[in-house]
Amino acid sequence: MTALRRLRRVLWGAVAFLSLALALGWALRDGPLAPPRPPVATGPASLPIGGPFSLVDHRGRAVTERDFLGKPVAAFFGFTHCPDVCPTTLGDFAAYMEALGPAADRMHWLLVTVDPERDTVEQLARYMELFDPRIRALTGSGAQVEAAMRAFRVMARRIPLEGGGYSMDHTASTFLLDARGRFAGTLDYKEPDEVAVQKLRLLLGLPTG
Repeated sequence: MTALRRLRRVLWGAVAFLSLALALGWALRDGPLAPPRPPVATGPASLPIGGPFSLVDHRGRAVTERDFLGKPVAAFFGFTHCPDVCPTTLGDFAAYMEALGPAADRMHWLLVTVDPERDTVEQLARYMELFDPRIRALTGSGAQVEAAMRAFRVMARRIPLEGGGYSMDHTASTFLLDARGRFAGTLDYKEPDEVAVQKLRLLLGLPTG
């Protein structure tokens, strides 16, 4: 056998060994031999939901999105004159907190107003006395609130009422962000409690079984 033939056999053997190693690595990492992975709550990376905002909470403290990094976030956009959806959702927050137990303290729970004209810091402070004190309500100028709504892709519009007043039609979902501020999904209005709590457990990295 010539030296060239021996070299070719060595090279082909190396290629075959490398192919086998790559195939085995895939099987162990992503394929049928891979160990089961725990489920995670992560939203599609292509959905740019969430982002910079500058608001003030119902205790008068100025906040930005950076104040809520380090913990997952449940953010609901509503308003204090809301007749049903908003108080129901904030009541649901309390139920979720109870179901999560001490882990609920590892999340930020937010109400962001879509009605800054009426929802001043003072108005929000009075309103939040009705709900769990761990929920923080946020407001700001019209421009600041609109910027926050754009960041979360929230819709809101004024609905005139008889007698000169108005209500607000708005997005009713709760937005979930992970501890790095990335979109991780939603809680739908009137979603079954057990489904919502499972989503929150995933967000917190807790067992769901």
